[in-house]
Amino acid sequence: MKNTITVSALLAALLLSACAAPEFKQPVIDIPSAYKEAAVQTAADGSQWKQAQAAEAQPRGAWWLAFNDSALNALIDEATRNNANLAVAAARVKQARAIAGIAEADRMPQVGVAVGTQRGRSSPTELGLPAGTPVAPQTTYAAHLTASYEVDLFGRVSSNLAAARGDAATVEANYRSVLLALQADVAQTYFRLRATDAELETLARTVQTREENVQINQRRFDLGDIGEFDLSRARTELSTTRAEAIGLQRQRATTEHALAVLLGKPAASFTAGASPLLDSALMPTIPAGLPSTLLERRPDIAAAQRTMEASNARIGVARAAMFPALNLSAAGGGVAGAFPDVFKMTGRSWLLGALLSAPLIDGGRNRANVTRSEAALEESVATYRQSVLVAFSEVEDNLAGLRILAGQTAQIDDAVVSARRSADLARKLYDAGRTSYLELLDAQRNLAAVERSAVQLRGNRAITTVALVRALGGGWDAPATSQPTTLASR
Repeated sequence: MKNTITVSALLAALLLSACAAPEFKQPVIDIPSAYKEAAVQTAADGSQWKQAQAAEAQPRGAWWLAFNDSALNALIDEATRNNANLAVAAARVKQARAIAGIAEADRMPQVGVAVGTQRGRSSPTELGLPAGTPVAPQTTYAAHLTASYEVDLFGRVSSNLAAARGDAATVEANYRSVLLALQADVAQTYFRLRATDAELETLARTVQTREENVQINQRRFDLGDIGEFDLSRARTELSTTRAEAIGLQRQRATTEHALAVLLGKPAASFTAGASPLLDSALMPTIPAGLPSTLLERRPDIAAAQRTMEASNARIGVARAAMFPALNLSAAGGGVAGAFPDVFKMTGRSWLLGALLSAPLIDGGRNRANVTRSEAALEESVATYRQSVLVAFSEVEDNLAGLRILAGQTAQIDDAVVSARRSADLARKLYDAGRTSYLELLDAQRNLAAVERSAVQLRGNRAITTVALVRALGGGWDAPATSQPTTLASR
């Protein structure tokens, strides 16, 4: 007898292990001990580049506060409240949570009540009476309390719940990813707009210089000091610079419209005032931290992780479909010919039932479903690995970008000083009649080009700083869950 019990217990354990979801194993990822760029100590020009230090005092979850820009803070707050894509992501989170709630309900007994009445007339034959015997119609009333419960013999219910919870966690991580992308897009578009304003400001100074050249050359032409060639060149340069400024206004309008969409506003109802980006050196220094922490901060990696867990749980669901399912049911109440009699002892009725169902011949459907679930897990593991590789690459890209832009900015700043000195000397020599207008024009062109390059680099540094924050997962020390969400208000 003892041996029989032992064999039965062993057989039951084997059956349970055969259909349960496999133990989830975290994929092994080759994580470097440090970022490659963190070891680079020189900028593109060979000068020393200061590594980022820890920033414990800087904002974490609300990373944009580190830029110390009240206008940017207001824009991100408005976009978080009104952006349509974020509202879509929030609605998906609610759906996923509800689906997880449905799966959770399967773990509990389902209890219901049924109250009704029916009237009918049976044939004499059904009652065993001679044909033609009159049978009066009858009215019956019934009231029952019903209950049903699926015994989770082989883990179908628990595996299905684990999969639903994994799906909900994936959707929530995707929401945080959309939120981070929105915040970064707003910040980058904002800085792109300010960089364009700074470039327009530079062009405005160039236009003013060209106008002064035209006026001076006109007077000298009227006095006979110069020929018409210099005057025509001055007018050409003025018109060309004005055309560049007009073309840049189109770029600004497009950027402003893109910012309006991010804010959830019609383009026609949004106007951003001019606010030139004056000094990108005020951009916060973002420490990259360790590569291992990136796996905790990036919401897209978190989503890939949860997808793996859900896929692993679905293997258990698929395996459980190959084994018997046990459903218990019960009902109790009363049936009587008059409604008041339903609740009397004379009308009492009850029912208990247990149904064990199992597939016999399914044409290989369940086995194929198991194979499909296992392949889905393999796909999710590969997706996770790719997400991690892309994350590391993005951080390295932006670290390299900031390092190189810092070197470029240092050189271009020196070039601006030299170009302004050259333009000033060229003006004095031209006014003294010691050089030609073409030499003055060449010096002024060089100054305008260098100043525009400096402004563009300024904007690129701001945009790349935001890109690094995004690549790091929205902060430098906070996990993704610390980011503000708007699910409760939607």
